[in-house]
Order: sequence, then structure tokens, then C-alpha cells
Amino acid sequence: MNAPAPAGGSRRLFLKTGLAAGGGLMLSFGWAAEGDAAPAAAVNAYIRIAADGTVTIVSKNPEIGQGVKTSIPMLVAEELDVDWSAVRIEQALADQGVYGRQVAGGSMATTLQWDELRRVGAAGRQMLIAAAARTWGVPASECATSPGRVRHLPTGRELGYGALAAQAAAMPPPDLKSVPLKDPKDFRIIGAPTPGVDNRAIVSGQPLFGVDVRIPGMLHATFAKCPAFGGKVARADLAAAKAVRGVRQAFVVEGGTALDGLLPGVAVVADGWWAARKGREALNIAWDEGPAAAQSSQGFARRAAELAAQPPHRTLQADGDVDDALKGAAKVVEAAYSYPFLAHAPLEPQNCTAWVRDGKVEIWAPTQNPEPGRQLVAKTLGVAAQDVTIHMTRCGGGFGRRLNNDYMVEAAWIARAAGAPVKLIWSREDDIQHDFYRPAGFHHFKAGLDKAGGLVAWRDHFVTFGEGEQYARSAGMNASQFPSRAVANYRIDVSTMPLGVPTGPLRAPGNNAFGFVIQSFIDELAHAAGEDPLKFRLKLLGEPRLLGKPGEGDSFDTGRMRGVLELVGEKSGWGRATPKGVGLGVAFHYSHLGYFAEVVEAAVSPEGAVKVRKVWVAADVGSQIVNPSGALQQVQGAVLDSIGQTLGQQIVIEAGRAVQSNFHDFPLLRMADAPPVEVHFLRTDHPPTGLGEPALPPLPPALCNAVFAACGRRIRALPIDPAALKTA
Repeated sequence: MNAPAPAGGSRRLFLKTGLAAGGGLMLSFGWAAEGDAAPAAAVNAYIRIAADGTVTIVSKNPEIGQGVKTSIPMLVAEELDVDWSAVRIEQALADQGVYGRQVAGGSMATTLQWDELRRVGAAGRQMLIAAAARTWGVPASECATSPGRVRHLPTGRELGYGALAAQAAAMPPPDLKSVPLKDPKDFRIIGAPTPGVDNRAIVSGQPLFGVDVRIPGMLHATFAKCPAFGGKVARADLAAAKAVRGVRQAFVVEGGTALDGLLPGVAVVADGWWAARKGREALNIAWDEGPAAAQSSQGFARRAAELAAQPPHRTLQADGDVDDALKGAAKVVEAAYSYPFLAHAPLEPQNCTAWVRDGKVEIWAPTQNPEPGRQLVAKTLGVAAQDVTIHMTRCGGGFGRRLNNDYMVEAAWIARAAGAPVKLIWSREDDIQHDFYRPAGFHHFKAGLDKAGGLVAWRDHFVTFGEGEQYARSAGMNASQFPSRAVANYRIDVSTMPLGVPTGPLRAPGNNAFGFVIQSFIDELAHAAGEDPLKFRLKLLGEPRLLGKPGEGDSFDTGRMRGVLELVGEKSGWGRATPKGVGLGVAFHYSHLGYFAEVVEAAVSPEGAVKVRKVWVAADVGSQIVNPSGALQQVQGAVLDSIGQTLGQQIVIEAGRAVQSNFHDFPLLRMADAPPVEVHFLRTDHPPTGLGEPALPPLPPALCNAVFAACGRRIRALPIDPAALKTA
């Protein structure tokens, strides 16, 4: 994802054309500073039009299941005006100098590339028109395109793109700022449900993923690390591991102390993965567990309760006078909420294939963020970054886990020591017990209502992890979370405690937890005020207006949120009567520039079992859905992912290590428990934004609010504990 040009026009999109290998048109682009003749980054062969009319578009971002390998090339193909059937997609190498920023994360691919890639495609179309006009000796204004062809309107003559490509390569590129873009009413590709370009290969078992990589002479490896985070190897029986049939080598890796780098451990290299695993089991490792072994989830909860009862370490945001407003409130509501550490648990465990030879490193990896991986490998192995080549394979899920590249540097280190290409594959236990977890957190709310049920004061004492003003990774909270700026008296206080557990972003970072606590507490306020939860939220949103400065990422449009809230209420039949033991819950949340509101219908049995019967989603992600098929999949997937988290997922820390180890105690949602998810997109006059993440945060509170409506029990800690709901 290239970063957008900064405000003020200090950069411009730079287009370069040329003759493709074998003939045809090549289009490349990069960003250049205003006044410079060349882009800051090397140009790339992003689009190629061959003599036979085939169009090849390079997909530069990692594909982790979010569908960018399909949706982003659709932007180019639409404006280039070609048949989608004539398009071929190639996965780019990881090369930030050529392709700019290559990251899968933040739901920003569409946001950042909507305009620039359409302009590149439109420029190609304009050059093909110019080539045809020159061929016919007519004005370009008399020519137009139909898919893959240029027509001379007065005479009806036509030429295919393939026949024009070489001549177009010699044409001067147009100014990208002024190229005409299609009217959205004329879109043929954008907005059309389009299957993923890899779908057929996936369902037929073709090798696309990191675990599928095969290299001649490749060996297989396992890598055992200390169960307690940050621990070191005290001793290991290397001879016993080497005695296992098929094991080639076993050695201790000293490693370092950075939790996101190469950690200490023991590597076993074998002819096959099973032999490597059996060799690992024979190691009988003794560990020096280190200081993190004293930490536990119970200890964190006790310390959080102590901190909540003390003055906060600092105040993150303070508007008005919360204490005075609480004194004058007609009703004061208090509640404490918490949520656990969570693992990412992608279906493809971490893996990487590496080959180190002649001072150069070649890597095949399912990574969301390859450039930091390159830098990590280069620094750890002592090689130049330009001597590290990374092939980005398709990822079998990421959800933020593969923003870290620890498995990449492990594979590279082991391959160098082994003197052969090596594929490292983590076991499922490795994957769950050596994750970068979504941080746990604790919120202590206090709010005041006036006599009319209006919210007059809001305070949140947030207890999280970190030291001083430095948060642990992904453990911070921004001050703009709604109802910030919608309540005159608003305060967020923060206290922190040290953490030795590795943490990092998980799908909808931060918001996946904040949506639960904030929208659940708002539901409590609605009931305390004696108001319908949906109407209370509309009242709290108030008149359509922008909270925050225009163009800032944390600005919040109350009108857009009202729109999706009203829509989801209409589609779900909000307010209707439900059977005994069945309830409706509602919630909304804004994240990653997306406005989402959701209603859940859930049933609670006398034994406390929760069954989600249906979910309704209303979403505002701007004026255009690029690929409705992919968009629906992303929203439904986020909702189902979140249901699984809410109903049964947690990572418990004991003695500095994760207790859970596999899907038996960290359960993913099963198909039999997956409810229908009805999705409605509300089109608004705003630039399109991403949606892989913002559909997730409203689900946990909507589900917990539905549980309350069904049985009268309020859920203030996740995951939902059926024993606490039992009435039989």
C-alpha cells in the first residue's frame, strides 16, 4: 500500500511507460516529490499489456484472505477498460524500493489505492486511444474504448489493445491529475461480484501457501522455545535427538532477549517434518525460565483491582468537570469490565522456507509485513538488506499475527546453520503458545445521567500493561473513542502494570476490546435511564455532525453512525417481541474509517448455553463496494470470528506461559454454531474505505447485550461463562 500523498500536494504520482519484454505496453508508477523528475522509489512493471491482448497486473500487497489480490487489480482493470477474463494477476516480490509500502493490515488497501490505481488504469486507456488515433490519423476525441478495444466512433473501425500496445509504449504518459475517470454508473468490473483469483487453485489443492513451498534438497525443521516467555536453554539432550531416524542435526540457538526477534531455543533439522518433531520430543530440554515465570492472569487481575482503587497514573483525556457532573447527576452507574489475552490462531501455522548461500538469503514466507522481516533477518544474520530476497506466499490467515516475522528469522538462522534450504513449520501448540497476543485489559466505568436520562458525565479508569507512559504493544487506548466529544464531561484515566507476555495487534486492534466494554456499558446506561437501547444510542449520537477535525483519522461522523444504526434497526425488526429466553442486542462502533452497527438475536438456555440465532449488520464504508463478493465474505468472516472469541476464547497465563495449546482449549467457531449473517451496505458520499476489520468490534457487545435481554444477566468479562447464566 503506497501512502497517500500528503496534504498540500508535496508529492505527486509519477507514471512511466515502456516497451514490455516480448513487446507490448508496460506501465509503472511511483511517488515523486513536486518538481522532481523521477519518483523517490524505483518504478515497477505494474501493468503489462501483451501483443495478444492479455493484461498482467502485479499484486504488490500480501494476500492473507482479505481479497486484495482480486479487488485491487479490479480498480486498474475497470479504468483500463478490459475484460476481467483477459486479466492475469502476478504476486510481486517483497521490494519496498520498487513497490512502496507492502503491508496487509489496517484495512487500508482500498483507502490508499482507490484513486491512484484508477488513475494509472485510466492513463493506460488514454495512451491506447492516442495510439489508435495516430494509427488512423484522426483526433483522439473521436475515439472511445470498449473492453480491450479502441473504436473510431465516426467510422466504426476497431483495434484491439494488443495490436496497439507497442505503439502506445512510445506515447508520452498523460498527466495523472487530469486523466478522465469513469462515471461510477459506467462501472462494469468495480461493483460486480467477482470470485477470488486464487479460488480455483485453493479448492483444487494447488501449492499457494507457505506450507506448500518445495525446494530441491530441502530439509525440515522444528524449533523449541521456552514455554515461559523470555526463557533460555539450560541444557538439552542433543545426542538423543540426533539418534532419531531421519534427523540430520540438532543444535542450541543462543538467540536474544527481544520477544519479536530470534529467541533462544533448540533446532532440530531432519529429512521430514515428522522426524524433526520426534527428534524435538527426544531433547528433554531443561529451561531457565526467567522473570516472566512469576506472572499470571490471576496476578494481573489482582493488580488491576488494586490500581483501579488508587489514583490513576495519568489522565489521557479530560473534558469538562466529571467529578462535579457526577455529584449533580440524578443517577450514577458504575461497572467494571475486563477481557482476556487472545491468540490469533490462523489455520496455517507459522512457517517459512529459507536458503542461505554465498552470503545471500532467499526466503519464502506467508508474511503480512515483509520489509521489517527483511531488516530483522539482515541484522540478525549480519548480511546486507539488499541481499535478502523475500517471496510472498499466500497466507492461510493472518489477523495481525504475521505482522511479526519471528518465524522468518528462525528459519533463516537454522538454514544457515544447516547449510541447506530448510522449511520451518510450527506445530499448532507452538502457534498458540508463542503468539503475540491481543492484550488483556480492565476498565472501571462511572457515568452520570440527568433526570431526563441524558448522559452528563463519563469516566473510564483503564488499567492496562506498560511502564510509565510507554504501553506494551497494542495495549494503549486512544482518547477519541466514542462517546468522546459527545459528552461535555468526559475523562479517561490510565494506570499500567509491567508485562513479560508478548503482545501485538489482532484484527481491529484495540477496537476489538473497546467496542465490547464501551457499548456494553452504554447498554447499561440505557437500561438505567429506562430507555430503549437503540433509541438511547440515537439520542447520544445527537444531530448529524463531525466530532473532531475534518480529514483526521479519529474524527467521528455522528450522521453516518445514525444511518447504519437506523438501518440495522429496520432490517432486524428491532423492538419486536421475542420468545422467552431469546433477546435482541444492539451495538455500534467506528474503526478503520468504517461505521458499523449490528444486532444479534441470541437464545440462552436454562443451563446457561448461549446460541446465536442470527446477526444483522449495517455498514457504511463509503460510496462504492469494489467487490461485493469479497466484501460480504469479509464482513461475515469478521462477525463469525468475533462470535468465536466472545463465546469461548481466552489465553490464560500461568507461570509466565500460555495454558491453552490447541483447538480443544482454544476453540474456533464450528460450522454448526455459525448463524446466518445478513449484511447491508449503506452507500454514502464518501471515499471508499476498507472493511476487513471494522465489522468485528460491534459483535461482542451486541451479543452480550442480547444475552442480557434474554436472561437478565449482564456480561462484564469475556469469554461468556455459561455457568454464570445458569438458571436451571
